[in-house]
Amino acid sequence: MAFNNQDLPADRVSAPEKRRILVIDDEADIRESLELLLEGENYSVDLAENAVSGFQKFEAGNYDLILLDLMMPDRSGMDVLSDIRQRDTETPVFMLTAYGSVEVAVRALKSGANDYFAKPWDNEKLLIEIDRMISKGHLERENTQLKRALKQRYAFPNIVGKSERMIRLLDQVAQVAPSRATILVTGETGTGKELIAKAIHAHSARADQMFVPVNSGSLPTELLESILFGHVKGSFTGAVANRKGLFETANRGTIFFDEIGTITPEIQVKLLRVLQDREFMPLGSNETVRVDVRIIAATNSDLHKLMEDGKFREDLYYRLNVINLNLAPLRERKDDIPLLVEYFFTRYCRENEKFLNSDGRSVLSFEPEAMQILIEHNWPGNVRELENAVERAVVLTTSASVPAHVLPDHLQQASGMRISRDRDGVISADASLFEVVADFERRKIIEALERVNYSQTEAAEALRIPLSTLNQKIKRLNIEIRRRGAA
Repeated sequence: MAFNNQDLPADRVSAPEKRRILVIDDEADIRESLELLLEGENYSVDLAENAVSGFQKFEAGNYDLILLDLMMPDRSGMDVLSDIRQRDTETPVFMLTAYGSVEVAVRALKSGANDYFAKPWDNEKLLIEIDRMISKGHLERENTQLKRALKQRYAFPNIVGKSERMIRLLDQVAQVAPSRATILVTGETGTGKELIAKAIHAHSARADQMFVPVNSGSLPTELLESILFGHVKGSFTGAVANRKGLFETANRGTIFFDEIGTITPEIQVKLLRVLQDREFMPLGSNETVRVDVRIIAATNSDLHKLMEDGKFREDLYYRLNVINLNLAPLRERKDDIPLLVEYFFTRYCRENEKFLNSDGRSVLSFEPEAMQILIEHNWPGNVRELENAVERAVVLTTSASVPAHVLPDHLQQASGMRISRDRDGVISADASLFEVVADFERRKIIEALERVNYSQTEAAEALRIPLSTLNQKIKRLNIEIRRRGAA
């Protein structure tokens, strides 16, 4: 079952288009200024000189964001906002006004505006918020479209991804789930092996029966044997009553062995018998118990090497490895990172009851510099490590646009935000590539700033980068900006 371009929304197949912004303002200077500013950031800009023409353009077009003046001669911006929201509740609207009062701001936000800027505004702040809002809107729509597509094909809850590796894996899950085959799920720690096992169970004929997880490596042999196969009264000290094991509990359902490579040779023998004969003897009993159980095992170890080293039975290995599903590490499917971030933002915003919109979705997003750090990180802990970083951000952030310094220290270190140096201030010999690049970048920016007496606008021109990019790098690299004329 292939996943081809016909399965995807058209805007994810064709070449990306410029983001479209509509400016509605009766002042020509304001319109021209915004047009110059936004086109310099590669946006496509439409202009409207009054409320009526602005609303007509809105109805005729498909915009990613609207900048709307509050006071216009023909109609007020509040009335236009109300008309827009009656037809469209998703497109972000920023209100612009020369009357910067708290009351006006509150009224605009309650009426459905996403943000509010008093004239004259800070260009850098405006650009950052526009980028954040548009990026967030597109991510939410893409996430919704993707979940809808996946739901139609698989209906796998809690599995988020759009990368080719993930789509191919879900194709395999959908194909093997209805079968009776034993499955071995392999992958690094934190890649989501139990989620895949649950998805297989949920789409099998056993879905209405028990899914029983077993943490194979956390229990001593004697206790694990009793837990798996049960025991009879008096079979050992403390066995005061008969007890059913997990295999019997999972009868007609699925039992999932996490970290199967850690089980001892004694348990391996007993597990092999269950796989071969579908029966076992409870501890201390002479009677066999027959079960109909599907076994799914998972490991982050190389079972084939353990087998060659004599630490894992060859016959058990081949019994378990009828079908192998391998989960790619997060570093090999980085297209999934923004979608996972959005998913975890909403989960932890709900848990902490903060930064939620009226639909119960998160309004948080990482600043571009922070998101870039997440994309570039190697993620040795995979999705679990990313989830922890997002949960930390939800707890520690005080604004909807999450800055890079909220990320865990090891992510900041790896990205060059915190550069390892020796006592003389020289970058360490064992510094990472990110740190070396960041150190060079920091020195070049400081040199450019010093040449123009710390004028950031002139420094950006000299470095041939947008002013917004320079400001982000100054924050990330912790560069001190001196005032003009300061000693």
